[in-house]
Amino acid sequence: MNVRLFVAVALPEEARAALADWRPRDDALRPVDPEHLHVTLCFLGWRDDSAVQRIGDAAIACARALPAVTFGAARWLPPRRPRVLAVELDDAGGELDALQARVSEAMVGAAGYVPEKRPFLAHVTVARVRRGGRAPRGELPRPPALRFTPAALILYRSHMRREGATYEALVSAPLR
Repeated sequence: MNVRLFVAVALPEEARAALADWRPRDDALRPVDPEHLHVTLCFLGWRDDSAVQRIGDAAIACARALPAVTFGAARWLPPRRPRVLAVELDDAGGELDALQARVSEAMVGAAGYVPEKRPFLAHVTVARVRRGGRAPRGELPRPPALRFTPAALILYRSHMRREGATYEALVSAPLR
């Protein structure tokens, strides 16, 4: 059986709550459930479920304590014909970038992952533009000024549903 997998950094509850309170309310947007807000490091896509343990072990081996980060700018992605509203994370020391590079390299060996060509952008997707909808126009409000330490490195299984994906944590390691 195949499962849809990705490796991500989980946010602490106070960061998820702050983003859920901040995001714009608009009928064109489908908000991401606050419990599912995260920073994707590597989207692996469909993999054989017999590889989950190997992939999880390789991902968790990359975990290291991370320093505190803050929310950066809000932006529409991609910039032309946006499909998601995201909030960047300010990673002044480059620790999230380094974690993503370690995870990406580990996933090449453990999962046959092909790294993306575009540079990594540490961000949290807070809402998706509904099918047939358009991103609201106008300036986005500044995200909350919050300093927090990312909670955990997690291998997630994504369950696709009509009303939006849900995520199941398969393997986890703390980042504190």
